[in-house]
Amino acid sequence: MKTFLLAAACAFGFGSAAAACPNFNASPSESYQATGKQLYQERSFSVVAGGENYVWDCSNVTPGTDTGAGYFTTNPDFSFQLSGMGGYQLVISMVSECDSALLINTSSAHWYYDDDDNGNLDPRIVLTRPADGRIDVWAGTYDGEYCNARLSLETFDR
Repeated sequence: MKTFLLAAACAFGFGSAAAACPNFNASPSESYQATGKQLYQERSFSVVAGGENYVWDCSNVTPGTDTGAGYFTTNPDFSFQLSGMGGYQLVISMVSECDSALLINTSSAHWYYDDDDNGNLDPRIVLTRPADGRIDVWAGTYDGEYCNARLSLETFDR
């Protein structure tokens, strides 16, 4: 009986931890559509960066990029339905009032993370061959604090 209770408690605990992680199936706070041509002129969006989920405690999130700390919400801050991306690279960056971080899940189910590549403790991710489809974006912070930030998307010719 003790073994069963312990197993049930562990399963419940792990289920709760997975539910409290960035989840691309969760509804985004804001959704937009854009083409590569439209993003040739930078588009910016206001956001409050931060979150309660420490990214490296989340087994469902496996960025192949930077491995620094970062705290993010469960729901994406933004979802972008992109089309006409052939021939472009996509730069996603943030400027903030704190040490911010970016987490992205692309339409090909690849995770990307960055902390400081935009300078001044702000993140920047460059997708050199972005595919058409949905990109989910989380605006987080390095230390779990919250602050005002500005997310920008812009395309450039490859």
